[in-house]
Amino acid sequence: MIEEIGCCGAYCGKCKEYLEKRCKGCKLGYNNGARDIERAKCKIKLCCFRDRQYDTCADCPDYSACSTIGDFHSHNGYQYRKLRESCEFIRENGYHAFLEKADLWKGVYGKLK
Repeated sequence: MIEEIGCCGAYCGKCKEYLEKRCKGCKLGYNNGARDIERAKCKIKLCCFRDRQYDTCADCPDYSACSTIGDFHSHNGYQYRKLRESCEFIRENGYHAFLEKADLWKGVYGKLK
C-alpha cells in the first residue's frame, strides 16, 4: 500500500512500531480526519503530504532541488542514504516495483537492486 510508504522513503509496512500499532505511520489517518495534519511537526510531511498533496517526495517535480528532503537525506548515517535510494527508486521504477522489493525487507529500508 502506498499509504505505508513515508514521504521520506521509509517503508512503514515493515516497521515494528507500526506493526505493533504504536505508530500510525507518516500518513495514515489524515485523509479520513482521524488525525489533524495541522498538528504534524515533520517538515517533510507538511511539505509533501499537506501542501503539495503527493504520496511521497518521489512524486515531486522539485525533488532534486528541494532543501527540505535534501537536508534530511544528507544527514550522516546509512539509513538516510537508504531512504534517499528508496525515493530515487520510486522515481525511476514506480510504486509497484518498490513495494515488490520492500515487502521482502526486515525493516523500513533495504536492498533495492
